[in-house]
Amino acid sequence: MSGLSFVPLGVGDAFSALWYSSCLLVEADGERLLVDCQHPIRKILREATGGGVDVGDVRAVVLTHLHADHASGLEGFGYYARFVLGRRAQLALHPSVLGRLWEGHLAAGMEALLEPEAETAHAMTLCDYFEISELDLERPLELGPFVVECRATRHHIPTTALRITAGGRTLGISADTAFDPGLIAWLGRADLVIHETNHGAHTPYAALAGLPTELRAKMRLIHYPDDFDRGASVIAALEQGVRVVV
Repeated sequence: MSGLSFVPLGVGDAFSALWYSSCLLVEADGERLLVDCQHPIRKILREATGGGVDVGDVRAVVLTHLHADHASGLEGFGYYARFVLGRRAQLALHPSVLGRLWEGHLAAGMEALLEPEAETAHAMTLCDYFEISELDLERPLELGPFVVECRATRHHIPTTALRITAGGRTLGISADTAFDPGLIAWLGRADLVIHETNHGAHTPYAALAGLPTELRAKMRLIHYPDDFDRGASVIAALEQGVRVVV
């Protein structure tokens, strides 16, 4: 597919009993990015694409932050790339997220590797599994046909919103965030905006419902709780597994 489009692999929050956690498969010019990567990522990809897309078909994972509902699939993604595909997986993230990725998230399961016939395991590092590209708040990052921009959000831990441009169209992604008019203005320069809504330190639906009509028209909701009334929403909610053309 040449134009910019995406499939919501998951639309739920960390507590959902109905949906996979929020995650996107973004596509343009035959290339694909994953925005966030939850477990079990291969099963999630298979269900959403009818088996048409697997880990080996993804150019890179763009990681917004380290909460498990957004990053729990990275271990499996990295292992599959190394042991099955014979290469490192490409991972793009902001340095503030990168700083805790290994020691705070992945090392407990990936820092030692026991080779066949070896007596003891040897030490491994993040770069044994992943090729890292750093997002920058000031400069776009090119990943194949995609140009990725980022902005910090208001969340418990370092988190980056994204604008992804390809094929002359731009997709804005809020990632997890409290209500932030400045962020919404930044996202609003995109052709389509995906914005989270949830309880607690997230963006309340009422705040988004009060936005101007023209902005709500190009906005889609994600990361909503199981009790969210999609039918009553004045902003369209994304549906898991249903492709959207930007």
